[in-house]
Amino acid sequence: MSMFLEVKAEDLEGVEASPEEIESLDQFEEKKVSDANSPFANLLGNLLAGGGRQRQGRVAGGSISRNDPVVEGGMLYGQDFLEIRQGCLDNGNLFTDPEFPPDNASMYFSEDVPYGVEWKRPREISSNPQLFVGGASRFDINQGELGDCWLLAALANLTLNKKFLYRIVPKDQSFTEEYAGIFHFKFWQYGEWVDVVIDDYLPTRFGKLMFIHSKDDNEYWTALIEKAYAKLHGSYEALKGGTTCEALVDFTGGCTEMYQLKERDVPKNLFQILQKAYERCSLKGCSMEPDPNVLEARTDIGLVRGHAYSITKVMNVRIETPQASGKIPMLRIRNPWGNEAEWKGPFSDGSAEWQFIPDEEKELIGVDFGQDGEFWMTYKDFMKYFDQLEICNLTPDSLEDLDDFSDRPKWSVTTLHGAWIPGQSAGGCRNFIGSFASNPQFRITIVDPDENDDEDLCAVIISVMQKGRRAMRDEGLDVLTIGFALYYLKDPSAHEGPLNTEFFRFNKSVGSSKAFINLREVSTRFRLPVGTYVIVPSTFKPDEEAEFLVRVLTEKPSDAQEM
Repeated sequence: MSMFLEVKAEDLEGVEASPEEIESLDQFEEKKVSDANSPFANLLGNLLAGGGRQRQGRVAGGSISRNDPVVEGGMLYGQDFLEIRQGCLDNGNLFTDPEFPPDNASMYFSEDVPYGVEWKRPREISSNPQLFVGGASRFDINQGELGDCWLLAALANLTLNKKFLYRIVPKDQSFTEEYAGIFHFKFWQYGEWVDVVIDDYLPTRFGKLMFIHSKDDNEYWTALIEKAYAKLHGSYEALKGGTTCEALVDFTGGCTEMYQLKERDVPKNLFQILQKAYERCSLKGCSMEPDPNVLEARTDIGLVRGHAYSITKVMNVRIETPQASGKIPMLRIRNPWGNEAEWKGPFSDGSAEWQFIPDEEKELIGVDFGQDGEFWMTYKDFMKYFDQLEICNLTPDSLEDLDDFSDRPKWSVTTLHGAWIPGQSAGGCRNFIGSFASNPQFRITIVDPDENDDEDLCAVIISVMQKGRRAMRDEGLDVLTIGFALYYLKDPSAHEGPLNTEFFRFNKSVGSSKAFINLREVSTRFRLPVGTYVIVPSTFKPDEEAEFLVRVLTEKPSDAQEM
């Protein structure tokens, strides 16, 4: 969950206060996305799965952390794609994955498998299976029986830049050359890229793919990438419910922001933030608040509640009417269902408003009125009807080895790892002042203001991400309620070590995550004066155990380290 907060230099003068005043100011709220009125309710599942067949034993034996999948040499379960494929070719066998075999346990851990399920290889399903048919397109991706529209929206974003896509889907594999029933895909996991090997058995019912599938029956990249992602998390069921941001992070290594568009603290310059994100090739998604009584309820205006959409273009579009001419802010949005379920309001496909957009402008922005799930709408209508916006900001990790972005502006990123250990470093939020100071603390120093900032402030995004919780769902564990607080140091030299309880009694925070919430990642965008700050990430309650990752994004390089 994300928010925006601007701090001016004069705000830093009043950070010291009485304990009574601070108690009233620095009290945090716990939010649960399972609340019936939460805009996340139908995007996040209430069940969560566990890793491959060997993970539980390795965790129990203490050889790996329970927060992480088994990664050896950058490969999930140490499975080397090239080595395994060559062995299959030498022996004349097709690969069957012992870590994620074609059986019921790979599909569900708490539900019964539906009648009629058969695992089949693509050659048993289609006459001419291919990884891609005519290249990858956002129109390839269609949802099946699994509640993972959040994953589809992220995949649609991924197709907008082939460099990102082909890092996830390596080109050294096909259904023709050196085919051995084995494929591999790469996902970002907490600071490293992990290669995931799968066999190509896919669950079908009555001869059709059950889950994500492509528009062309011979195309399989969408179904196979979903299977690899399911393996990473332990089962297909583990993918039920999530946020587009979570998948975008795993596909890019980026850092996410999430905005509630109906709340008062939405940045006034949000369209400019969206434009800048689009220019940086950041990936974006949006959704409407769900209907608590109807899953993915369709509205009269054509939009679907509780459903994840991808934003595929952000532009000021030239318009000419009899009364005036100029530009209007607009967005192009796609429903991953890829059908006629589209926006029916102003600037919907074929609507009268398009007569005021010059033909050359329509050609320039790529207007297409096909029943493909994609549509245009004004920024004003976007803010009126959508409730949630997600932005995945690309980091140097995201853009590594991608030459197309060498001249694009990039965030400077610092990555820090930590752990909440009960009885040692799991102090809970500031509400629990007696133990709060025991949490891990990270100092960040910002030296230079951003260029072209009239107020000499610095754009800073702070993200806290808990590790591996989706892979613990079959253990009955879920994501913890997490957040962070940000403190300003007037005299950094007076605080060489961690800040103590006395400091927190008499110094109020200058910013924080908006609430403590049970999401994998929480983040906040700040505009801060130069200076030295301390980030205190924590769970809401004390003595809750997890490992976590802190990332700090700044326009200019900054220095961050654990205290």
